[in-house]
Amino acid sequence: MTPGQIVVLNGQPRAGKSSIARAIQDTFPGTWLALGVDLQMQALPAALQPGIGLRPGGERPDLEPTIQRLYAGLFAAMAGYSRAGLNVVADLGIHDDYSRPLGIGAAMHRTLTGLPLTVVGVTAPPAVIAARRLATWHTLPEPAVLARWANATAATPVDLWIDTEQTPAAQAAAVIRDWLRKHRGFELD
Repeated sequence: MTPGQIVVLNGQPRAGKSSIARAIQDTFPGTWLALGVDLQMQALPAALQPGIGLRPGGERPDLEPTIQRLYAGLFAAMAGYSRAGLNVVADLGIHDDYSRPLGIGAAMHRTLTGLPLTVVGVTAPPAVIAARRLATWHTLPEPAVLARWANATAATPVDLWIDTEQTPAAQAAAVIRDWLRKHRGFELD
């Protein structure tokens, strides 16, 4: 069986990852399972929130061992779906800016070795991120927090970058589709 594609959309909250994931599901042929931070948060009890959405800065060292296990389980699930021939698009905020390095990005690559993994960095200018946060969450953290998120997620190596201020979700999905064709030899028609 041919393994399914794995597309990881990595960036800070409100960068536009979820919108791109939906556009991929809506426009790419085949079955695309959407996994990520939001779905995992729905599955977690309040005591473990925000789970893999834990922001940079070492704010909850008590959760960090659990964060490693949650990511390990998520990456194993992604690998399992891919090996079953299903495509996965994952909306994540992978970083290593915890109270100590946890090696989350390295764990992802180890777990998904040999599978068709594409990591897409999703970003937008700070003012755009701030406006989106205000529109959806009606709160805005300190600018230093937003900058820390942007810097932490940007440190994760990616195959390509998408700026969602310049590239709306449907167009971003088309860019990813073209990249998969060219670099993974994956025909999506």
